[in-house]
Formats: sequence, structure tokens, C-alpha cells
Amino acid sequence: MAETMKKQADSPDLVYGLEDRPPFGNALLSAVTHLLAIFVPMITPALIVGGALELPVEMTAYLVSMAMVASGVGTYLQVNRFGPVGSGMLSIQSVNFSFVTVMIALGAGMKEGGLTKDAMISTLLGVSFVGAFLVCFSAWLLPYLKKVITPTVSGVVVMLIGLSLVHVGITDFGGGFGAKADGTFGSMENLGLASLVLLIVLIFNCMKNPLLRMSGIAVGLIVGYIVALFLGKVDFSALQNLPPVTLPVPFKYGFAFDWHAFVVAGAIFLLSVFEAVGDLTATAMVSDQPIEGEEYTKRLRGGVLADGLVSVIATALGSLPLTTFAQNNGVIQMTGVASRHVGKYIAMILVLLGLFPVVGRAFTTIPSPVLGGAMVLMFGLIAIAGVRILVSHGIRRREAVIAATSVGLGLGVAFEPEVFKNLPVLFQNSISAGGITAVLLNLVLPEDKTEAAVKFDTDHLEH
Repeated sequence: MAETMKKQADSPDLVYGLEDRPPFGNALLSAVTHLLAIFVPMITPALIVGGALELPVEMTAYLVSMAMVASGVGTYLQVNRFGPVGSGMLSIQSVNFSFVTVMIALGAGMKEGGLTKDAMISTLLGVSFVGAFLVCFSAWLLPYLKKVITPTVSGVVVMLIGLSLVHVGITDFGGGFGAKADGTFGSMENLGLASLVLLIVLIFNCMKNPLLRMSGIAVGLIVGYIVALFLGKVDFSALQNLPPVTLPVPFKYGFAFDWHAFVVAGAIFLLSVFEAVGDLTATAMVSDQPIEGEEYTKRLRGGVLADGLVSVIATALGSLPLTTFAQNNGVIQMTGVASRHVGKYIAMILVLLGLFPVVGRAFTTIPSPVLGGAMVLMFGLIAIAGVRILVSHGIRRREAVIAATSVGLGLGVAFEPEVFKNLPVLFQNSISAGGITAVLLNLVLPEDKTEAAVKFDTDHLEH
């Protein structure tokens, strides 16, 4: 108790510091609060990829279950800091949205090439398995990579991720790919259901209570699901004849590799490193830890190394790649609990949930319009997060030119995928095309240090 009081005196914003051990009740409550912030975004990527690639229900459910198991394992590695692995902070691991659009685009190409669903998913996960080692290697090159990929480059990439995903969100908003097939896409029933979810999320987002704001997406999905039940839009057939436990099976669908897909996915892996660096830095700040010096460098290296190793484990088990989640930094600020020991509770809960197949299958019964109502806002916020990164250090003419050119080419590929069909495969994906353009321009265009940057106050965007 005396140690806790001393920590509170040193840092008034923290109730429990990094090394404090909250009582069981407080730790469990804080763990549940963190889970509220990440649970929907954690399982959504698997649902999106499964729906867009028309994977069988049992395959999508397995991806969801393994996302929870891998997130639990990854969180445990991060908070415990085994040797050089892990940040040693309350760094929560979850599925990386950066790969959703890439997985869908690559998977669609494989489908057109005649691959079976099992062969397609084994190739996508195999490519991700190998690509995750790039993140591990990058952990030791961070000082050099920071000179290449600046906030301008990172902002462009995150913005393109959000803008590219909006297409997926609005498709589900209208009823999803199934509705397109049966002619009900854009029906008033689908639009009304999606709009109800969106309205509830917006109402909760306007509330002053931080816990209610954070719970908005979950509440919106629950209400939308209940309404969908009354409308007869929920199919429970996927919940029949389930085994009691889902055991992780390494390379359940086999292992395959494709060099063209690896080049695209590898670029996204490298660009995701800097998203992780930003998230880890923010975690250090809200946890009252140094953000410069040797200890900070060790935490960054350990956090990124854990990101890579966790993605290796995740993709081997059958989950999409993972990364450190930014949402939890807001939870630390809201609750004042920065204790890394809370992460052990989060890890245990996630693994337990992932082992019961009924949990993963239950999420596959959520109708597309219900998901779409929440996803349109979620993906829009990802794009806005990219804007925040872009303007965080001010915008000069040079940065404006880099961003405008990169976003223009990136979105151009999204609108007209055939435009760069004669160029290397890297330029045939909107995110990698925009990201690579930003990196090249950042290296080539000279800096004008005499020009003043136009700075923006982005603090208000946090609330």
C-alpha cells in the first residue's frame, strides 16, 4: 500500500504504476475494461476477411477463435518481458487491421487463379508467417528505419488503410456480399439496421462518461443483433454440432507460399513496425515511463520483437497477424491503471474465450448490416488517425506534396486496380503503392528548413 501511495504521489494520474500489483477485484475490473476496448476490433478482421473471401463458416470461426488465443499469448509475452522479448508494459496484442485489405485483395486474386479455399488461406497465412520474421529483424534496425519512414510516411499509410477499408464497411452496410447475390443489397431493411447501429455508436460517443464512450461499439452491435433477431436475419445453424473445445492446430490448413503475395505483405509488415513504435511510445508516456534513453530503446526493441514473434505464432495457429493496440492507451489514461500485471488477467481471459468454439461461431452469426453500421465509423476513424499522425509534426509544402502524391496514387489503384498491371506487384495494391511512393518521395525530395511548418492542435481529436 505504501508503495502504491508513493507511486500516486509521484504521478497523480496513475492509481497503479507499472510494477504495482492491484488487488484481484481491481485487476479483473481493469482487465474487462481493456477487453471492452479491443474485443470488437480484435474479432472484426477475421469476420471481414472471411466474409469478403466467402470462406466457410467453420473456417471463419476458427480464425476468430485463434485471434483470441494468439492475442492472449501475445499479451502475456509483452507484459512479462522475457529477456529481450516484450515491452514490459501494459501492451495489449490484437489483430492488425493493416492486413485486412491486403489479405482480401491477395485472396481474391488467388480465387480467380482457381485455388481452393484451403489452399488460399494456407497461402495467405504462410506468407504472413514468413513476413512476420521481417518484423523481428526490423526490431534491431529501428534507429536506421526511423530516418526513412517519418510521421508523413506513417500517416499516409494509416490513412490509406482506413480509406481502403471503407469500401468493405459500406458493402456490409448495404447487406454484404450475400445480399448482392440475392438482390437485397441496399434494401431499406438493411440500411435501417445498419443506420440504427451507427446512430447508437454516435450517441454513446457523445457521452461524457469515458466508459460509456468506449463501450459504444459493443452496445451498438448488441442492440443491432437483437433487432436483427426480431427481423429474422440471424442464422443459428452455424452453432449446431459444435465440439466442446477448439484446440489450436499448427498449420491446420497446410502451409503454402507465394513470392508475389509475400512482396506485398512484406511491405505492409515493414510499414506496420512504425505504427507499433508510435503505440509503444504512447504506452510509455501514459504509464509514466521515459520516452528517450536506453530503457526506452530497450522497450521499443522488445515490443517490436514481441510483435514479430507473436505474429509468427498467430499465423502458425491460424490467426491473422497481430500488433500492439493503440486503444488501450486511452483505457490506461481513463482508469489510471498502468500495471503490467493486469495484462496477465487479459491474456488468460482471451485464451479461455478462444478455446471454446461457441464463442467464435457466435460472432459469425452477426448479420452484415449490423457489422457494417459499426465498421463504417471504425474505418473512418482509422483514416482520421492517419491524418493526426500526418499533421502531428506540422505540414510544410514538401510534406503536403508527399502526402498528396502518395494518397492520390494509392486511392487511384483502389479505384482502378488495372492501372499498374504492367508494374511490379507492389504497385498493384493501394496501401503498398501509396506507402512505397511516400517512402521514395521522402528520400528524394529535398528539405526546405527555412519554410515554417503549419502546425495543428490535434489534442481535441482525442476526445
